[in-house]
Order: sequence, then C-alpha cells, then structure tokens
Amino acid sequence: MRILITNDDGIHAEGLEVLERIARTLSDDVWIVAPETDQSGLAHSLTLSEPLRLRKVRDKTFALRGTPTDCVIMAIKSLMDEKPDLVLSGVNAGQNVADDVTYSGTVAGAIEGTLLGVRSIAISQAYNHGRIMPWDVVETHAPELLKKLIKIDLPAGTLLNANFPNCPADEVKGVVVTDQGQMTHGLSIEERKDGRGFPYFWLKFGRRDFLPEANSDIKALCIGDAAEAGPDQSRRTGPDHQSSGRLSRECAAGRKRGLRRAIPASQGGRAGRQGVADRTRADAPHPFPVGRLHRRCLSGPAGAD
Repeated sequence: MRILITNDDGIHAEGLEVLERIARTLSDDVWIVAPETDQSGLAHSLTLSEPLRLRKVRDKTFALRGTPTDCVIMAIKSLMDEKPDLVLSGVNAGQNVADDVTYSGTVAGAIEGTLLGVRSIAISQAYNHGRIMPWDVVETHAPELLKKLIKIDLPAGTLLNANFPNCPADEVKGVVVTDQGQMTHGLSIEERKDGRGFPYFWLKFGRRDFLPEANSDIKALCIGDAAEAGPDQSRRTGPDHQSSGRLSRECAAGRKRGLRRAIPASQGGRAGRQGVADRTRADAPHPFPVGRLHRRCLSGPAGAD
C-alpha cells in the first residue's frame, strides 16, 4: 500500500513526524508532501497568483510553498508515478470538529485527496490550554483504527475525519460515529499599534458557551465517558445512515475492554475528549448537517487548523 501524508502545520511540525510513524505501521511506501510554512486556517484554498516552490527534504519527502491542497495536487499530479492508495492529513495540533471543518487545512488535504479519487482521512489531536499535546494518544490508537477504517466499503466521494481526545492514552474507550455539530465562534478583531503608531490588526479566535447537538462530534468530545461520531459525505448534504451503520459496527467490533473514553472517527470534524469519525462529500452545496442543541458545554481552545 502506498500512502501520501500531508498537513497544514508545516513540514517541521511534530504532528507530521507522529503521522509518519503511524503511516509506517501500515506500509513501507510512505510519501510526504507538506507545506514549507504553517498554513493553518487556509481551508481548501489553492495558490493561483504565485509559483509553487518545491524543496526535496529527503527521499520521498518534499516541502512545498503552498497550501495543503496544493501539496496533495503536487504529489499526485507530478511527484508520484502512481496514485497513492491512501491520503492521511495531519496529525493536526488541535481538534477539527463542527464549524472548524470549514476552516481546516488539515481536513482540506483529505478533501483534495478524495476529489482526486483516493481514500483520504484527516487526523487531529485535541489538547487543553497551553498547547501541551498528548501525542501519545493518537500514536497509540490511530494505527489500529486506521486498519479498520481502510477496510470499510464507503461510497465514492467520502472522506473520514478522525479526532483523538485530550486524555491519557489508556483512558480511551473506543470509537464512535457522529454527525457534524455546530458551534458559535467568538471571533473578534484586536487592534494594536506598531512602533510608528500605525494601526494593525489580529483576528482573535475564541469560543462561546454553546449547546452541543445530541449526536454531534462536539458532544462526543465534551462528555467524559462516551463519544458519538457519524458520517457525512463530501457533498455535505446530509448523513448517509447506511454507511454510518457500517462505520459504527466496524468501530464497535474493535473496542478494547477496560478503557474509559472514546475516539470518534469523523469525516470532517475536530476533537476534544474523545475521537470522532465522520464522512464528508467535497463538492457539497451546503454545510454539514447539524442536530439539536440540548446540553451546555464550553469547548476547549480554538484550532481550526
């Protein structure tokens, strides 16, 4: 099996090193094409007004001055003599669930792989304030989860977005399938002055209190004992209940006894306490489905990357 990995945090990101180790548990044929610099929050964007500068780091490893979408296109359309069998995007430093999916460069890498006809999975690791990353959680549990996910027969144009919880690796309970949730961003503009008194601005990213939907990826990550995660398609028009059922059965079959929290495997989301798995269709005219708001929850730090 040939695997292509990319990310949006850049070629030097620790999460990329983690993902390479995870990928090498599945295959010896691993290619890496990642952005030269941090591309967080650039979503599914292309570089059209500037040239793409490619730098070879080592054999089968390249850095590109471009977005995650550019990286996947460069790899599949130019660098690789044959298409990969699997695209993995991540591991993102921070969850990618709910509305974050629309901003996420990590998820965009998986979207582009899907559009090019390759099975693709985005992977994110949740963390708390202070950016202390529990990389051991994703590195411990992702290999077995990926082995199960790549065997599941999914409709064409479907991608997966797996989120891993911010908890000790031995407290992860299993995998749940959710719908994509909806959250309210506390976005604001912060004005400052430079050394000569001229104004400049920062986009300030935060969260507000919100009520997570019943079967949402957000609720799965807010609740300490259970996580529900479910598929969407790349069209983002609504859940495919038949595929959701298959994902749920496959994930349930692989649960380990004695663990206390869950990893939702979502196809277009982000993670907090548990992992999430949902599906998305990349050419969707509408956002992912949302459910009812029924439980108060204050999310962790914003990531959207």
